[in-house]
Amino acid sequence: MKLPPIQLILNLLTFTLVTVFLSACNKDISDIDDYFSEKKAAPAKPIDPMPELKPYLRYVYPKHDKNPFDVSMLIPDTTPKIIDNGIKLDTTRVREFLESFPLDGLEMVGTVSKEKTLWALIRTPDGGVQSIKKGNFIGQNYGRILSISEVKIDLKEVVPNGSGGYKEREISLNLKD
Repeated sequence: MKLPPIQLILNLLTFTLVTVFLSACNKDISDIDDYFSEKKAAPAKPIDPMPELKPYLRYVYPKHDKNPFDVSMLIPDTTPKIIDNGIKLDTTRVREFLESFPLDGLEMVGTVSKEKTLWALIRTPDGGVQSIKKGNFIGQNYGRILSISEVKIDLKEVVPNGSGGYKEREISLNLKD
């Protein structure tokens, strides 16, 4: 049986490579033994001394009489705030996430209907999207959502009236194109 020429060349190449690799194997490892003997005979490097520890200096902050770990300071004020013109603000409730952004920094980007309730999708200045529904609060001026439609959100907020007092104002946040 005669092998094809390509198979013959491959067999010859394989045989040559195996011969070259096996010829590199040498049983004489005296050079490696000499190297390790030399390294073991060398004196060891000295270990660096431990760094000097500086004493702890306690710093006392001035004019702080309250314990910063006292959880009673996290309890909200339970007295509702009544401002002029009979406007009553519920300061006892926990503020919602979208109340930490100014209203002009928020954008309505769409709506979603879930269980017969229309939710508005609001993009925050950092690029996140939050969902809100009627009755939620938005903006930094106690803005309460009155209604949501496919194209806008109607809300009422409490703003300064320019003469040291406050007034309620209705405003709309329109769908961004």
